[in-house]
Order: sequence, then structure tokens, then C-alpha cells
Amino acid sequence: MHYSVMARESLELLAVRPDGIYVDATTGLGGHTSLIAQQLTTGVVIANDRDAQSLEMARANTVEWADRIRYHQGPFSELADAVEQEGFDKLDGLLADLGVSRYQLTSPERGFSFLSEGPLDMRMDQNSNGMTAADLVNYTAEKALADLIFQLGEERRARRIVRAIVRARPIRSTLHLADVVERAVHRTGRTHPATRTFMALRMAVNEESEQLDRLLQIGPGLLKSGGRMVVISFMSTDDRKVKEKFRELGREGRATILTKHPLQPSDEEIAQNAASRSAKLRGLQMN
Repeated sequence: MHYSVMARESLELLAVRPDGIYVDATTGLGGHTSLIAQQLTTGVVIANDRDAQSLEMARANTVEWADRIRYHQGPFSELADAVEQEGFDKLDGLLADLGVSRYQLTSPERGFSFLSEGPLDMRMDQNSNGMTAADLVNYTAEKALADLIFQLGEERRARRIVRAIVRARPIRSTLHLADVVERAVHRTGRTHPATRTFMALRMAVNEESEQLDRLLQIGPGLLKSGGRMVVISFMSTDDRKVKEKFRELGREGRATILTKHPLQPSDEEIAQNAASRSAKLRGLQMN
């Protein structure tokens, strides 16, 4: 089952107007998009995602409200183009859920999971000519790869892991990489030892940190006065970036912060969807 993380809280912060223009910057399977669309009459929501497969599934899941939705494939850095292509100047609201969907993580052919055999791909946009995770683990210099896994994955054992990766090259698949990591550092507790390594590779392949920087740079400028930006983060590094950008806009007098402290999912939601437990929700309104 697909859950829209903090759906009630994010929609309340977005304060959807029936005639408003909105962007769901990470439509995924269409959960938040459909909730926005249901509140519209003459308004429009642009459903954006860089993953073509997810976008097609979102299109199928939101067909009931398709007359109020425009679908666009692309990264955050191309959001302004999507808005312009639809003939809009400014938005009433922008929502971004920075989580990775369970569908992506559990599809073996996408290469995100260390639990099933698959190619080391990890590209959100499989039509791109960008590097894959296999390119990264097999051709990146040892120190650079260790730095990447340490910084993006916050993996303290990165150097030991990468020494093992270099010795085992070429790394052939997801399970091969997971086995190499587990042999290098062994399992302690319930978390798989390859969790942070896989996360770091996914983030690097998709330039997630750089794309979030672009979202925070261009997103506020797409909003009209009174327009709202709502962001759901799952990693402390991402939440820190959102917090700092919102504070900067507040200090400059360009926006009013709507969440003094980040909102977090209720105990009831966490019981229903354990993946939501690390979510943090922040919102602001442009002055």
C-alpha cells in the first residue's frame, strides 16, 4: 500500500485554494497530487517527477482528477520551465516530499535495494545518459569514493568499506556489493551494514544534494505573494538545508516561517507506515 507521508499536515500548511496553481515537485505515485487536485475547481496542479516510471503510475492513480493535473518529467532544476510551459507566471503553492518511494526501493531492476539481485543502476531517470552506481563503485578512485560514502551516507566505516570494494572490483550487482560491505564491517543490530553505502551511492548518482539546493534557490521565486512552500525531509542534512534557507528568507523579510519547529508524524501514522518516522515538515509563506 502507498502512503502519502504527513498528508493532513502538509495539505493544511499548503492551504489549497480551489482556483490556485500548485506544483507537487515530487509526485511519486501521485498521493499528494491527488489530495491537492481534489480540493481544486478551476485550479491546476503540476505533477512533476524525474522518474518516468513513477510519473506513469501517478498518471494512472490520479486519472479521476486528470482535468486538474498537468504531468511533467524533470529534476528540480527544471521546475521553472515546467511552470512556464503550462503558461503560468507564479504559483500559489509548492510541495516537495524528498523521500524515495517504496516502489523504487523494492523494484530489483532499478538497483536501489541491497535485499534483491539487480543491476547497480540507481538512476531516477533511466532515460538519462548519466553515470550509474556501477560506474561509481568500479571506476571512482578509492579516496574519492570513501569521502563520498562518508559525507553523503554519514558512514563512519567508509574507508574500510571502500578498501573491500576496491579489492573486489569489478562489483557486478546489488547483492554482490551488499555482500562485500557486509563482509567488511559485519552486521550490528537490525540495520543492514550496506544501508548507508547504498544511500550515498543513490544520492550521488542522482545529484540529490545539488538538486535540493536548486529547489531551495528557485522555489521561493516561483511563488506569488501569499504563496506557500512546504517541504518534507527525511535526512538531517536535507532538513538542515531547508531550515537554513527558510530562516534566510525570513531574515530578509521575504517570507514568514509557518513552522517554528518542524512538524513530525503522529504515533498513529508511524504505526501505519514505519518509513514516515524520520519525516520533518517545514513550511513558509512568501510576503
